[in-house]
Amino acid sequence: MGLDDKISNAAEEAKGKVKESAGKATDDERLEREGKADQASANIKQAGENVKDAFK
Repeated sequence: MGLDDKISNAAEEAKGKVKESAGKATDDERLEREGKADQASANIKQAGENVKDAFK
């Protein structure tokens, strides 16, 4: 897994956490759900990259 991928996944997860927190703070359920979805997406990508690394 390249460093660029790791940074990209970490940035996407951080963005999701910010969205989720902002959604909670403003009672915006849609924004909160988007944040959780962004985090889940980043975690899935990270898991896929970890599997690739395990077979190198």
